[in-house]
Amino acid sequence: MQSRPLSSTLPPVVSVIAKSGTGKTTFIEKLIPELRRHGLRVGVLKHHSHPTPFDIPGKDTYRLAQAGAEVVVGASTAQTAVFIQQSGSDDLDATIARFLGDMDIVLTEGYKRGDYPKIEVHRAARSAQLLCTPDELLLLVSDEPMDLPIPQFDLNDAQGVVAWLVEWLNRHG
Repeated sequence: MQSRPLSSTLPPVVSVIAKSGTGKTTFIEKLIPELRRHGLRVGVLKHHSHPTPFDIPGKDTYRLAQAGAEVVVGASTAQTAVFIQQSGSDDLDATIARFLGDMDIVLTEGYKRGDYPKIEVHRAARSAQLLCTPDELLLLVSDEPMDLPIPQFDLNDAQGVVAWLVEWLNRHG
C-alpha cells in the first residue's frame, strides 16, 4: 500500500471511503464505540464536498460570522461548536494537527484521493467496482467476498475491523 507513513506529530489517520450512499457514516458509527472500548480516543474529520458553510443561515452564529467575527463559538450544556472563518482547508495535516492532534486515531470520512491509509466500504448492489486499487487499501469492508490480496471484513463485523486496526496501530505506533 502506497500511503503516507504514520507521523509522530499527527495521530494515525485512516480514511473510510465509499461511493455515496454505500454506508460510510453508518460503518463509522459502528467503529467508534468499538474503538472506544479499546480505550482509544477517536476523532472524526468529515469531508464536506459542497462549497457551502456548515453553519445555517439565519442562526445567531451564522449572523455573527457574517458580521465579521473570525471565530464564533456556540456553547450549550449539550455541545460546543466552533465556526472558524476561512476560505477552506485542503491541508488535512494542518486541520488534523490543529483540531484532532491529541486523538489516538482519526477517521476521515471521504478523502478518497488523499494519501492516508484507506478502508473501502463496498456494497455489491451499489457498484460492481471498487473506488481504489488493492494497493491503495488498508482493508475492504464488503457484503461480498472479492478476490483481492487484502484483508476483508463483512459490513457487520465492526469488532473484527477494530481488532485488526488495533493490531495495525500497535505495529505502526
